[in-house]
Amino acid sequence: MGSRGAIPEKADQAANRKKKGRRGGRPVTHDAGLYRDRNTVERLINKLKAWRGIATRYDKTPESYLAALHLRGAIVWLRSLRPPAPVTGAGR
Repeated sequence: MGSRGAIPEKADQAANRKKKGRRGGRPVTHDAGLYRDRNTVERLINKLKAWRGIATRYDKTPESYLAALHLRGAIVWLRSLRPPAPVTGAGR
């Protein structure tokens, strides 16, 4: 017993999938290690972009932009070294 999609595929999409063979052009497996690494990189980029000067690229020269990236990277790294703050709240 399989599941069927609620929206039928277009004929050309089904034909292309059939032409690609058994895999159908979809990934065969999920690589957990690759996903973990990708997730780590994406989180770092989001932390860097949280600094408005980097996200909007206010710097005039590539050198000053690179210096800002280095500074923000150092701040992110230093914050990762200290233990997380205990969670306190009214709901606990």
